[in-house]
Order: sequence, then structure tokens, then C-alpha cells
Amino acid sequence: MPNLIAAVALVVRDYDEAIHFFTHALGFTVEDTPLSGGKRWVTVRPAGGGTALLLAKAATPEQLARVGDQAGGRVFLFLQTDDFWRDYHAMRGRGVRFAEEPRFENYGTVAVFLDLYGNRWDLVGPPAADRSGSQVGDGP
Repeated sequence: MPNLIAAVALVVRDYDEAIHFFTHALGFTVEDTPLSGGKRWVTVRPAGGGTALLLAKAATPEQLARVGDQAGGRVFLFLQTDDFWRDYHAMRGRGVRFAEEPRFENYGTVAVFLDLYGNRWDLVGPPAADRSGSQVGDGP
């Protein structure tokens, strides 16, 4: 089996509020396993698969201070999609906050959004067919 990154820890305030955001706002799947001492092993991942996020409940004041700022204000995670406009509009419709309007880069169509704690993410789709603001067959 090749090496791979199976999960990335994401420090959260509360398991259940984080699960709600990731499953309802982003459509992720969840695995939630109780552990001893009231802890839980909670992972969420995009419905299509990929690396999981391990939701790690903050247990110290230092960890709590990192909730929402795990990358010092930079984009922390990148959610790739095969249909940017479908997912952009669906996410906005479910209340996801976008920090900027979509833009077109050589590597794809991209927009920064915020998770429930304020961590910055990129939603990244395939490169636009043109720079006029629409993809072939799927205008904004």
C-alpha cells in the first residue's frame, strides 16, 4: 500500500457543531466513534472521498486559541470540485461565507470561503474555459 495522508487534525470548539457544519454546509460524510473519557474519534471527509479531517476538540486554553486560526490567517485547506459553479452556488445557498468573489487562475476557478470558525479554505474547480466569468455550459 502506498503512503498517503489519511487525516489532518482540525481543532474545533465542539464536536457536534463542527459535525453539523461539515455535513450540512459542505455535504461531507462523518464517522463518529466514542472513546473513553468522553472523547470521540470524529472524522469528516468530502462525499467523494479523499483525506479526512480529524475533528480534535480543544482541550486546553492554547488549543482553544487556535480554533479558527490554524494557519495564521492564510488559506488552510483546499476543497477541489469537478463543478465549481454548482458547488459554489450550493454552498452559498447553505450559508457558507465566501471571503471573496470567484477568480480565475491558471490552475482553476477559485474562491476563498470560511468554515464555521473562520479558517480559510479555497474552493477550487477546473480552469475556466474562458475568462469572461463562465464555464462552458455552466455560467455563474
